[in-house]
Amino acid sequence: MSFPSPHDDIEVDPTLSPIDDQLSAFSTSLGSSATDYPIEHGRRYHAYRAGAYPMPNDEPEQQRLDKTHHLAVLGTGRKLFLSPLPETTKRILDIGTGTGLWAIEMAGVFPDAEILGNDLSAVTPQWVPPNVKFEVDDVESQWVHEKPFDFIFSRYMAGSIVDWPKYVKAIYDNLAPGGWAELQDYNGRWMSDDGSLKADHSTRRWVEGLISAGEGLGRDPMPGPKLEGWARDAGFVNVVRHKFKFPVGPWPKDEHLKTVGLWNLTQVLEGLDGFSLRLYCDVLGWAEEEVKIMLRNVRQELTGGKIRAYLEYHVVFGQKAA
Repeated sequence: MSFPSPHDDIEVDPTLSPIDDQLSAFSTSLGSSATDYPIEHGRRYHAYRAGAYPMPNDEPEQQRLDKTHHLAVLGTGRKLFLSPLPETTKRILDIGTGTGLWAIEMAGVFPDAEILGNDLSAVTPQWVPPNVKFEVDDVESQWVHEKPFDFIFSRYMAGSIVDWPKYVKAIYDNLAPGGWAELQDYNGRWMSDDGSLKADHSTRRWVEGLISAGEGLGRDPMPGPKLEGWARDAGFVNVVRHKFKFPVGPWPKDEHLKTVGLWNLTQVLEGLDGFSLRLYCDVLGWAEEEVKIMLRNVRQELTGGKIRAYLEYHVVFGQKAA
């Protein structure tokens, strides 16, 4: 199957049916598919290194994270990774593993490999493949792994890391010679090729507020375009960069991008409160009711079908010289 070029403008589907109807059908089809946690703004957050990550870790957020995993795999060509890994890969690290889906699926691809997933929250499943282990850890602290890894995977860390060059260098230092690392992340600013996302839209103001809050915390919400430079500066060789467009909504004419857009819109709508409450209330100083009014407007705009926006998703992989 061929996929649209990420450099092309996305063609709009002129026959688009109501988005609410598509979301309802799409959500129905998805249905089959350190723990003293604080409660803030009606949501549960991680306890280990509290505040280092602004998103919740409760059940709704876990379900959303599962959707972001499927979104990333689908949006990058139905691939768990793009690096040219040899079949002899034996030690794999999944940073910020979330619910652990990527690590679990990698266990089927590399059944003889030892796969470790780490995260600030212990929300991974109890029953996992025998070659998968999970641990609660902060990747911005000193790394203490006894042996280097053959592959280190980092995805969706936007808004989570204070010192990206230090973080990427730690990844490099913990690779075995000849090992590979792959970084996948967003440019958090939404884009629109046809100008349908306007400055006076609540959605535009909401996104810019999230970016401002993330920058205020010193945690870059737009690392995607910088990944390649950080990788090269850390010492990686054979560095390759890919850029993908993830539409927000089913507005593209292309069927693959339409499906990507539905996955993306679904996880965005489910994550509105989680994305926003801590950052807007605790960082930007908004009242909770103000935030909820804005989010109602954002939801109305995103399901109205008139905004044809997308996110840029960057994938960079490179090798540690043998």
